Amino acid sequence: MKFCRFVPKSAGVASRVLSSYGLIEGEIIHRISAPPWQQWSREEASLPLREARLLAPVDPSKIVCVGRNYAAHASEMGNQVPKEPMIFLKTPSSVIGTDEPIVLTRYSNHVDYEAELAVIVGKRCSRLGDRDDALSYILGYTCLNDVSARDLQKSDVQFTRAKGFDTFCPVGPHIETELDPCSALVEARLNGAVKQSGSTSLMTYPVEFLIRWISRMMTLVPGDVIATGTPAGVGPLSAGDTIDVSVSGIGVLHNPVHAPAS
Repeated sequence: MKFCRFVPKSAGVASRVLSSYGLIEGEIIHRISAPPWQQWSREEASLPLREARLLAPVDPSKIVCVGRNYAAHASEMGNQVPKEPMIFLKTPSSVIGTDEPIVLTRYSNHVDYEAELAVIVGKRCSRLGDRDDALSYILGYTCLNDVSARDLQKSDVQFTRAKGFDTFCPVGPHIETELDPCSALVEARLNGAVKQSGSTSLMTYPVEFLIRWISRMMTLVPGDVIATGTPAGVGPLSAGDTIDVSVSGIGVLHNPVHAPAS
């Protein structure tokens, strides 16, 4: 199934607070009565997909990111593969949806794209054991762009400022519940040219391991997002660019890039 969060295009930008969750079937969105991780029912109201504006499919309490989870990316950044998952957080206020602009910041001269498979938590989980079925706690998967102010990341050493600017976490376009997270192709296209392409089979720490491991550090709640790392090929964004992040079996997350706000 494909779940989304949307508003009718006719409602205007100010209608975000009136957003609905929906089930996408073909070219139609059927509104559902509750978020997809709760008990929901399909309502009579529907809308052609072309007449909807897709928002980020979740409004998470936290975005947990996994760094250096692809050996080739660790190498291109001059780092070793970590001996255990290296995690950090992105701010919930950095989340935007597909087609929304990534707004560069005047505090950085080098902002990179990072294409990633994102996991959407479907059930509260904490301190999972080795025998627990970690995948059963997942609602589905989507695309994510871990936009990063690379110069600030290097100067600050820790990642909070570099990863946390408003608009630095595009997520979407929807949640796909039927996906094998061990064999999906993750790609980034900058102005139509492929810059990143790597299979999730190359992850050092696969999704099932990450769910268990992260749950031992913090409680994960429905709607939380886990960004699973990026393949090699990250690079800078400039005003006027467009960046597309795709995951096979899900779709394309599309974002234009704008200059810093005055």
